[in-house]
Amino acid sequence: MEIYDVRRKLTMLLVTVAAAAVIFFMYYSSRLVEDLAVQERDRMELWADATRRLASDSTGGSDVDFMLSVIEANRSIPVLLTNDEDNILLHRNFELPEPSDTLNAEELSETNRLFLLKRLKGMRQSGNAIDIELAPGYIQHLYYDDSSLLKRITIYPYVLMLVMAAFVAMVYFAVISTKKAEQNKVWVGLSKETAHQLGTPISSLMAWTEYLRATDTEPDAVNEIEKDVQRLASIASRFSKIGSRPEMERGSVTDMVARVCDYMRLRVSKKIKWSVNTDNDDCILPMCEPLLQWVMENLIKNAVDAMGGEGQLTIVTERTASNVIIDVTDTGCGIPRKAQRAVFRPGFTTRRRGWGLGLTLARRIVEDYHHGRIYVKQSEPGIGTTFRIELPES
Repeated sequence: MEIYDVRRKLTMLLVTVAAAAVIFFMYYSSRLVEDLAVQERDRMELWADATRRLASDSTGGSDVDFMLSVIEANRSIPVLLTNDEDNILLHRNFELPEPSDTLNAEELSETNRLFLLKRLKGMRQSGNAIDIELAPGYIQHLYYDDSSLLKRITIYPYVLMLVMAAFVAMVYFAVISTKKAEQNKVWVGLSKETAHQLGTPISSLMAWTEYLRATDTEPDAVNEIEKDVQRLASIASRFSKIGSRPEMERGSVTDMVARVCDYMRLRVSKKIKWSVNTDNDDCILPMCEPLLQWVMENLIKNAVDAMGGEGQLTIVTERTASNVIIDVTDTGCGIPRKAQRAVFRPGFTTRRRGWGLGLTLARRIVEDYHHGRIYVKQSEPGIGTTFRIELPES
């Protein structure tokens, strides 16, 4: 439990740091864009002032060369100069559809002229405009667009955000894949070792059973011992199947559930009231029955523990369009909402005794081997819990 709390806190810390970094870069980039936009506005104000002075200077003074150099210095900001009738007089820094060396709009081809008129419409809507009063009643209008540098910087934070998201996703999936591979190795090793360790005492118990039967021991007692020995053999077989890919055989889910309920009914508290509602259809599908029996037994044991050995246990099976559903419902203490997903994590348990592996193994059996789903369908503290298993028919 503590391990997962630490892991969850580290994950939250990583997400918080990543979010803070993104916010910082977004803020910094936004300020940078604003500063560049102000600088470009100042440059266009200077360009407009140079145009105004150049048009009003009829003497050809010494400032003409300077003003022309100011106008010529703009090699990055797209500019359109129009009169009051919206006739384009001058253009600069546009990539025209057809190559052209002239800046005078009157000398442009029809294709280029239509292109500039379309750009003029968009620039007018953007609000980047400066009025140049050349003489009383005679005004020209300077429209300009953001430079390519400013546009690139504008989209930079979004590109950075995508790169960071991709990097975090790659790291996350790499960690998850490594963790899953390690867990698989642990499951395989644990299962095979458990099956191996159980093999010797089971063989010995089988021999002792035959000995007791030969010594005229009470037959009923010997039969019960033999049932428990067979039970141990079945458990060992289950562990060996978890350690490797089990063989699937078509079988009846309804019959499997009925057999588990008959077995468990004699081994749990007599104060448990059973209600088993199975579909009239046999619900035939590919499955490994010993492993699914283990899943059902685990759910039933957990339900009995949650009810403290007294309450109502309801098991329902039904067929849908593509799945066979098994619901196991108890009237126990319930599971808090924040813990409903955590119950399937290795090591998670609410009991003082227990390893917290039962539901983890159940999920592995249902999802990895049978390609189905197992989850908490509904749970309310003090009312009860419903676990649902969904098994595909093919």
